[in-house]
Amino acid sequence: MALLGLDKFNSVGIMKINAIDIRVGNLLEYNNRLWVVLKTMHTQPGKGGAYMQVEMKDIRDHTKNNIRFRSSESVEKASLEQKEFQLLYVAGDSLELMGTADYEQISVPSELVGERLPFLKDGMILTLDFYNEEPISITLPDTVICEVSECEPVVKGQTATSSYKPAMLDNGLRVMVPPFVGVGDKIVVRVETQEYLERAK
Repeated sequence: MALLGLDKFNSVGIMKINAIDIRVGNLLEYNNRLWVVLKTMHTQPGKGGAYMQVEMKDIRDHTKNNIRFRSSESVEKASLEQKEFQLLYVAGDSLELMGTADYEQISVPSELVGERLPFLKDGMILTLDFYNEEPISITLPDTVICEVSECEPVVKGQTATSSYKPAMLDNGLRVMVPPFVGVGDKIVVRVETQEYLERAK
């Protein structure tokens, strides 16, 4: 399955944003190179101005860089063509996807998903960012529903304010859950932070 042609994904624009507005997954133009943001941390030191510590990866050679921007500093964010795809299945090191609008099928490397790979489920809707016919980042839904496969038994009388306990999910990840959650319960998990949010309704 070939990647979609350049003619469909060739509009790249640059807009200026404040460093404090940088988010994971953003694409920044820095030193005449394009970088995808992996991690951000906002710091307010005792003296001096606040700053954003940004870990980012070059989309071409995959080298990583850590840059400290002043919070009010202007940075250049690249805006790319985005398109929604449905995940058909994971095949080894690639994801087989189908466009939700045109049903065209493409194959992309699973490494674009990174540590979020366990959250992928067949049929999930993903958003791809393209730069010059190349998919460079994938956005998953903010939350997914997972089933608890292992955890300590529920103790009657415990409330949500009690300390959390570790639980294993059906996708192999471990998260901390409230004491009232038991094996077989379905829970809502935030993808980016792998945090428990609530029981699935």
